[in-house]
Amino acid sequence: MATAATNPANLRPIGDDDQTLSVFRTPPHNFEAEKALLGAVFANNNAYDRVSDFLRADHFADPIHGRIFDAASRLIERGQIADPITLKNFFEQDGSLSEVGGTEYLAEIAGSMVSIINAAEYGRNIYDLHLKRQLIDLGESIVNDAYSPDVDDTAMHQIEGAEQRLYDLATTGEMEGGFQPFKSSILSAIEMAEAAHNRDGHLSGVATNFRDLDALLGGLHPSDLIILAARPSMGKTALATNIAFNAAYDYKIETDEDGRTKVLDGAVVGFFSLEMSAEQLASRILSEQTEIASDKMRRGNLSNEEFDKLVVASQQLHRLPIFIDDTPALSVSALRTRARRLKREHGLGLIIVDYLQLMEGLHRTDNRVLEIGEITRGLKTLAKELNVPVLALSQLSRAVEQREDKRPQLSDLRESGTIEQDADVVSFIFRESYYLERGEPVQRQDEEADKFAERHGRWETRLQEVKHHTELLIAKQRHGPTGSVRLYFDGTFTRFADLDTQHSENF
Repeated sequence: MATAATNPANLRPIGDDDQTLSVFRTPPHNFEAEKALLGAVFANNNAYDRVSDFLRADHFADPIHGRIFDAASRLIERGQIADPITLKNFFEQDGSLSEVGGTEYLAEIAGSMVSIINAAEYGRNIYDLHLKRQLIDLGESIVNDAYSPDVDDTAMHQIEGAEQRLYDLATTGEMEGGFQPFKSSILSAIEMAEAAHNRDGHLSGVATNFRDLDALLGGLHPSDLIILAARPSMGKTALATNIAFNAAYDYKIETDEDGRTKVLDGAVVGFFSLEMSAEQLASRILSEQTEIASDKMRRGNLSNEEFDKLVVASQQLHRLPIFIDDTPALSVSALRTRARRLKREHGLGLIIVDYLQLMEGLHRTDNRVLEIGEITRGLKTLAKELNVPVLALSQLSRAVEQREDKRPQLSDLRESGTIEQDADVVSFIFRESYYLERGEPVQRQDEEADKFAERHGRWETRLQEVKHHTELLIAKQRHGPTGSVRLYFDGTFTRFADLDTQHSENF
């Protein structure tokens, strides 16, 4: 004979041949616990403070209990007493309460009280059963969605939606959070300072392995949103891949006696590439490490020696903990779902998004400024939720091209309304050589040849001086100073490196 366990969807009665037995599983509930908690609140309104952080009226299985809890909470939060006498006026004309005995039912609840000490436990039990009922509803919704004939609603889209709804269920009214004693915050700050003191380079965040940049930022800090912005062809993606490689290459962990792992250095990197494919990013890292131009790899124009060098490098690099998602037009919710999954399965210490303007917000709108604001808030929330730094690349508006001094400013951020506001760090890449190459002098009709040659010579000299020089401008840093960092850039191998400023006289 069939049992309740054989009918997980609970969509129809379970029968045995021609018999129709209306056997349905009852959603999980505990009416007695609900009455006991309400009785505790009536007896001592301080019991309400023990559950008010996480318990809501709609968490009660019995809707009448939920209405009583809601009425009591409104009185208590106004500084009044909530008991059967003060609540009597609320329910004298209430027909639903009359079905269970009218206002006398309030007195019955008061007689079901538990100790105020146990009120929180009863509240957690009520909340837990509410979550289980919501899980049942979510499961049935997933089943019904999967049966949907809509061909545009793909399975992967349904999975992402289900994960998002499951996450929303897990975080709505969650019992963690709230105030914490200042003592615990101080201890956390001391632990962070101790870790930085013991680490090579004395950094509290994920090291970029660029000497001057790490000195200015102290590494990329957990829960920070870092914006790296520039005009096209300035090297945003190149710098991001360099940082990803450096963080993954340095990744080291240790396991304690209890089997818990602790990250000593570096990070597992999640790279969301909305513009380039995973193969193109991998080619950039290979080019950087082997000093073989990426265009030669694309054309297959390699000598046997160069090909062997690539094979050896690939065998070493494939072990790096870098995970690339090259899904185009990714939404904030999908990115958040995939980042959470990556952290759960492999650990995660750094998220890179290339680039911000190619993402989609939670709600499509004609106002792109509002949508970008929604995206940056989502990325900042993700950084705090997973406690990892999020490095997001961003385009700059063309306004920078119209100025004589083409060093970027905060106002040049495209759709900059909330990017500057939400970010903890805003940095810009500026290469003078980019503009010099496009501004080669042309001889004027009335200009003498020797004067033009002199002017052209000065241009060539300046171009050679700054050809491989890059400025990284830190225009905003919430936890430290602003300033600029000088880097070396080799466009042939898409590689950034520290600039030897001690021997560079012309920068």
